[in-house]
Amino acid sequence: MKVKRIEHIAIAVKSMKKFGRFLENDLDIKMEYEEELPKYRTKLAMYPVGDTYIELLESDHPETETSEWIAKHGEGLFHICLEVEDIDEALVELKEKGILLRNETPLIGHGGARIAFLDPKSTGNVVIELAELPTVPSH
Repeated sequence: MKVKRIEHIAIAVKSMKKFGRFLENDLDIKMEYEEELPKYRTKLAMYPVGDTYIELLESDHPETETSEWIAKHGEGLFHICLEVEDIDEALVELKEKGILLRNETPLIGHGGARIAFLDPKSTGNVVIELAELPTVPSH
């Protein structure tokens, strides 16, 4: 499995607008794009920092993973996303190593990326997302 970089660090927030103002006004990090993920009833915004991003996630639906996370843990670090060269190969390799997977097959996530989450029981209670980015970004 080849991990290329930390693709993004996701932060679950109640208000992307409020946290976005902090990033833009106080840290001078400008938003690159916003995206709605209707399937997940979640909105996201991507803020580039070097070769990685800060991803803000917001949902006003109480039964989404983002809202449930905030209800349980409060706003803050949600997950770390690692870009991999081949997500199918990565999932097979990790499963062979005994790593528990939340997703055995990739889903479509941000920017059309193929994504999968590892089970935090195997990662020291850190939610880790793997992403194989499309060759042509969809944002």
